[in-house]
Amino acid sequence: MVSDKAPMIDPFGRAVTYLRVSVTDRCDFRCTYCMAENMTFLPKKDLLTLEELERLCSAFIAKGVRKLRLTGGEPLVRKNIMYLIRQLGEHIKAGALDELTLTTNGSQLARYAHELYDCGVRRINVSLDTLDAAKFKSITRWGDLNKVMEGIQAAQDAGLKIKLNAVALKGFNEFEIPEMIRFAHGRGMDLTVIETMPMGEIDEDRTDQYLPLSKLRADLEEQFTLVDIPYQTGGPARYVEVKETGGRLGFITPMTHNFCESCNRVRLTCTGTLYMCLGQNDAADLRTALRASDSDDYLSAAIDEAIGRKPKGHDFIIDRTHNRPAVARHMSVTGG
Repeated sequence: MVSDKAPMIDPFGRAVTYLRVSVTDRCDFRCTYCMAENMTFLPKKDLLTLEELERLCSAFIAKGVRKLRLTGGEPLVRKNIMYLIRQLGEHIKAGALDELTLTTNGSQLARYAHELYDCGVRRINVSLDTLDAAKFKSITRWGDLNKVMEGIQAAQDAGLKIKLNAVALKGFNEFEIPEMIRFAHGRGMDLTVIETMPMGEIDEDRTDQYLPLSKLRADLEEQFTLVDIPYQTGGPARYVEVKETGGRLGFITPMTHNFCESCNRVRLTCTGTLYMCLGQNDAADLRTALRASDSDDYLSAAIDEAIGRKPKGHDFIIDRTHNRPAVARHMSVTGG
């Protein structure tokens, strides 16, 4: 049923129309900037069931959410995840949801791509930080680049539009970005580069990893013509057109230029915790509200209360005096 409700409005007048849902904190990779190698994951008993996740998502859709992105960890490693995706796809068919999408590492795409399309997914993000198989193995610790490439091909064969996401890491892939631009654009894919964010204790020093995208852009402009364009996907990326390739390149800059003034999103974890801002610790427990009653009235009120606490922005800093994470939880908990 199509919602006739006005969108949720936060204290700063921003309409919250975009929900990101981390369906699991588990992943089949251990990317060095995201996780420690020996991660302690949430006990399975703490996770919402797929049915509970569906109910929560449906409550947000009834309150004006128009775009829903599933993330992780790696969303496609969650057991029976296609049940949830198929159920959420019904909201697309009903016209209550404009877009259902997901962010994936690509490892499971060869298996699920056609089914994702059948469920109403039309566009996905694939995280890919290098095209070099040895470097890929080194940064993901457990990943296989060939498997990801097979997944990308399967997704394109299924009719899914792909945007590649690359975290820009100093000393790792900064000189590879031009090749990644040509690779993506040559296959009809957008590419977005992302600054590393200070989230969770990892085994690396983030100060050594941090590459400001202002510097990367200046370097790229020595060989490419980058023209700012007003293209939007509903997320925080600012896009340019690369004249030489005809493709789009996005920059996500939480450190050098935050995008908080236009933030339209909130993030839900697999335990039912709602984070109103990726870079703040304030959160709302929706699991208790969800389980307190079969009626959604209590849940709806809890969501309203949380949206009323959405902050103006985050406080990410990376420098030698701030080399502790800005927030203690890992990116895999909140889902990026």
